[in-house]
Order: sequence, then structure tokens, then C-alpha cells
Amino acid sequence: MMREDTYPGLEADDFGGMTPIGNTIRDAWAFGLLPEGETCGGWTLRALQRVHEQVVAVWEDCEYDTARLPAEWRAAHERIHMAAIARALELGWKPEERELPPVPKPGGRD
Repeated sequence: MMREDTYPGLEADDFGGMTPIGNTIRDAWAFGLLPEGETCGGWTLRALQRVHEQVVAVWEDCEYDTARLPAEWRAAHERIHMAAIARALELGWKPEERELPPVPKPGGRD
């Protein structure tokens, strides 16, 4: 039987989770979908996908605008993400040096 890939957890992810998965986990904390501090270490990608779907549903409901979040969630979101940014900077994260993925051209042609 093949072993499923697992996520190492926020503390083992790039700069404390400054990745799409890390952002999803922190959003899930802010929205009360996961207990704050759950790092998801050892979780399968399938389990993380379910969390991602729940987070996306919240963002769709508020049209991807933090101002439309309930006040409690908005405050938690800001507190959690600001702490993550501060921690990442302590770990040497330099967002200005991060290369962004190429943007595909319309019609799928590069």
C-alpha cells in the first residue's frame, strides 16, 4: 500500500508557514475552523484540502474582503497573520526576494 504524503506542520514549513498551506491553516484558526495552534503536522494533503474548502467557503461568503468578515474573525485574522509575519521575518523571510510563479497567458499559451 502506498503511503500518502503528509504536511510537516507550520513550524517545519518555510519560515513558519509562509506558504499557501500555512495561510490556509491560519485562516482556519481565525474563522474557528481549527483550534488556534493546530499546526496540522502529519495531516494528509486530502485532509488539508478539506480545510482549504471550508476556508474558501468563508472567503467566498465575504467576497474575499476582510472588511466583510465578522468583527471577531477580522480581529483574529489580523492578530494571527501579523504574528506569523513577525515570526517569519525573525526566521529570515524576505518576501521581496521571493520569486512569484509565472502568470499564464490567456488561452493557456505561454
